[in-house]
Amino acid sequence: MCSYHGTIRVLVQVLWALLLCGWAFGSELTFELPDNAKQCFYEDITIGTKCTLEFQVVTGGHYDVDCRLEDADGTVLYKEMKKQYDSFTFMAAKNGTYKFCFSNEFSTFTHKTVYFDFQVGEDPPLFPNENRVTALTQMESACVSIHEALKSVIDYQTHFRLREAQGRSRAEDLNTRVAFWSIGEAFILLVVSISQVVLLRSFFSDRKTTTTRVGS
Repeated sequence: MCSYHGTIRVLVQVLWALLLCGWAFGSELTFELPDNAKQCFYEDITIGTKCTLEFQVVTGGHYDVDCRLEDADGTVLYKEMKKQYDSFTFMAAKNGTYKFCFSNEFSTFTHKTVYFDFQVGEDPPLFPNENRVTALTQMESACVSIHEALKSVIDYQTHFRLREAQGRSRAEDLNTRVAFWSIGEAFILLVVSISQVVLLRSFFSDRKTTTTRVGS
């Protein structure tokens, strides 16, 4: 009976940790960035915290965007121009509100769809006594392995969804261009055909001739 209750307690801890790991220690968002626009986000970070910023342009234009990261004092920690995707990891040297911005100000008519994932801190141990001196039980070790595997699955699913969205956007854009090109070709073919018919008819049409009699 004690073993059964212990197993239930371990499973409850695993499920609770899985529910919390998705949102307690990071921000993940996909948003629209209009042309000539700039969007900033803010995060309160304590000193000594390890953070990772990862972003990718999903749709729009040449799939590029400007990114800038500043600490609490306004010091630039990361700055890249016209990047399609990138990842940056840093250790917070100061307490305060950190700011990271995405800019599409260089584009005059194309809006972008941008995805970013901002991870703050490390994931807490799955079990409160995971760092204890004694070894984990077989059930606890299996739960930790499942937990790590599920986190990897979530990361892979996120990247595959982004690639799928990017591929779909490119396919739709290509389909639109092909449709307009086909309509243009059909219109040009129609104009050329009508012009040829008119030209050929002008060659074989009967011309009226007029005669003038001159009296003696």
